This record gives sequence, structure tokens and C-alpha cells, in this order.
Amino acid sequence: MSDHATAKKIYPEIIQRLGIATAAILIFGGWILFPKTTESAKEINSKTPLHMIVHKSPTCGCCTEWIHYLEKNGIQVTVENHPNMTEIKNRLGVPDQLSSCHTGVINGYLVEGHVPIEDILRLLEEHPIAKGIAAPGMPIGSPGMEIPHTKPDRYQVLLFTDNGQNKIFAQH
Repeated sequence: MSDHATAKKIYPEIIQRLGIATAAILIFGGWILFPKTTESAKEINSKTPLHMIVHKSPTCGCCTEWIHYLEKNGIQVTVENHPNMTEIKNRLGVPDQLSSCHTGVINGYLVEGHVPIEDILRLLEEHPIAKGIAAPGMPIGSPGMEIPHTKPDRYQVLLFTDNGQNKIFAQH
């Protein structure tokens, strides 16, 4: 449902319950305080397609699941299979302590491991001075690592720089 259709449906009820003046403050204040959320990859791709190169082992199933997840969320993906991912990660500059099973490259940033789409879009929107973001290891419940009837891990996505610094970018 569009924002306009939603507004037409809920605003009369708000006005009836709170009165015109109070409702106007809440409604217009809400637009200011809670702006429209970040565009999805599909919305962004309708303007300028997003493309990621994903480096992975040819036999890794969870990498393939993450790639399907990206594609379902509007990212165009080119897969490059490598028998020696350590060599590729070293060449690209992925810090050992942040390593996972696959490495993506999008708009000049590295995306290491099972990073959620919202974190990738935030990275591209905010455009920080960084080498990339990483979800170190292979957290259960992260995109591509979902296991039925298994409690998801709590994990962090870290922003990392060329000089070895990193900080928390997101928590899941």
C-alpha cells in the first residue's frame, strides 16, 4: 500500500480520536521525525543498477544461498569461483580476523561474509571512508546461513579501513 493510501486510511481515525490540532502536529511532525525509510535495492536499481562481484569457492553452498538472497533483493551478481580463496582475500585486502567464506565487491567496497542487504545499502548510501564491511565467521541465521529450528546467532557487521581499524557498523 502506498504512503498516500495508508494516510487516507488512518488519518481520519487519528483526527477523530485526538482532535484536529493534536493530530496535525503528530502527523506533520511524524513526517519530519520519521522520514521515509531507505530505498530497497530494487528501487535503487530502477534508477542505477547495483552490481556486485562475488568471489567464492566453487563448492560452497552457503555462498550460493547468499548470492540468491542478494539477487532476490535486487542486486545483480557476477560470480567468480576460485579454488584458493585465501589468495583472493589477501589480494583484495580482507583482514584475516574478519574473514568469512566469500567476498563481494560493490562500488569500490568489500563486503565480506553473510552481510544483510540493509547493511550493504546503508554502506552505499552513507559512503564512509572505509575498505568495506564484514560479518566475520559464518553466523547462524545471517542471510544464507539460515538453519531451520535453530536459534540465530547474535552478530555484528564491522566497518573496516585500509589501516586495520574497524568499528561496529550494525548489530543483528
